[in-house]
Amino acid sequence: MEKEKIIVGMSGGVDSSVAAFLLKQQGYDVIGLTLVNFHEDSCESGEENNNSHIVEDAEKVADYLGIPHYVVDMSSCFEKEVIDYFIREYLSGRTPNPCVACNRNIKWKAMLQEGEKLGARLIATGHYAKVKLLENGRYTVQCSAAASKDQTYVLYGLTQEQLSRTIMPLGSYTKDEIRNIAKETGIPVAQKPDSMEICFVEDQDYAGFIQKHIDITVPEGNFINQSGNVLGQHKGIIHYTVGQRKGLGLALGHPVFVTEIRPETNEVVIGENQDVFAQALICSHLNEMAVSRFEDGMEVTAKIRYNHKGAPAVLRVVGEDQLLVHFKEPQRAITPGQSVVFYQDGYVTGGGIIDRCIREETYL
Repeated sequence: MEKEKIIVGMSGGVDSSVAAFLLKQQGYDVIGLTLVNFHEDSCESGEENNNSHIVEDAEKVADYLGIPHYVVDMSSCFEKEVIDYFIREYLSGRTPNPCVACNRNIKWKAMLQEGEKLGARLIATGHYAKVKLLENGRYTVQCSAAASKDQTYVLYGLTQEQLSRTIMPLGSYTKDEIRNIAKETGIPVAQKPDSMEICFVEDQDYAGFIQKHIDITVPEGNFINQSGNVLGQHKGIIHYTVGQRKGLGLALGHPVFVTEIRPETNEVVIGENQDVFAQALICSHLNEMAVSRFEDGMEVTAKIRYNHKGAPAVLRVVGEDQLLVHFKEPQRAITPGQSVVFYQDGYVTGGGIIDRCIREETYL
């Protein structure tokens, strides 16, 4: 019987390498695929980026596993769909989530397209999550056995078609178990450290990266308090995000925090810790995953950022592509531009992009 072909996205890291190994063990005809999303000169000019060896490392692993390996240059599409979006959001006073955009618009599209060319219907990744088919006939992503590594948050934007053709073999493992498999089987990258937070910004200097990629200098502006009084000068809104305390350069005698960014007036609002909390948020650009549509009054656990533990909330439908998310307890640093992802029973119901937070309790 002919083995079923499967495309495995290989980044040259431990997780995707072990994913390829496990699938080969399970009897699949594994094909490795590495996507080149950017080139060094398009990111940090004159500096070597940590991603410079992804192709080389992926090829080493593919050779070791005895599987074919292909490389596809996605840099042009990546710049338009991810980097330009990243810059545009920060210039608008928002904090983007490029991994979400990359997964849906770059990784999955590219892997499925290459799969069609190579005769592979299925694709796989090294994400810590599980693809689950529910009784209602819809696909979703289920939380990983490794809670600390769970990556369902950045996968909520995937479509039903994408999920129906995806396998995630690491969902039942912890990170330590994956590293042990890599060591025991002699996979060449077994000791390779985990990848950085944002792959195309090597030193995580987001503001510096943005300034190098635009033709204008982001202007300085005023720090103001909740009453509108000027407290000092900020370096440009791209340097700040809601909830930020460090790097403000304000000597007010006690810790203060960014509570709001106002691009229309080029102001950054400063407040006390309690001012960073909000009871609700408005989100749009919705993606239904476990459900075909969101129901008014639906109770969920909502995560407002990748490392947020999640909190009980109720959904209110307030527009065709808009939800109001009311938390049972106020949440800290609800940030426009970030994703809010909804969970029920350990799997993703769907999610959207945060437009604004609502601090008042009398909004219904």
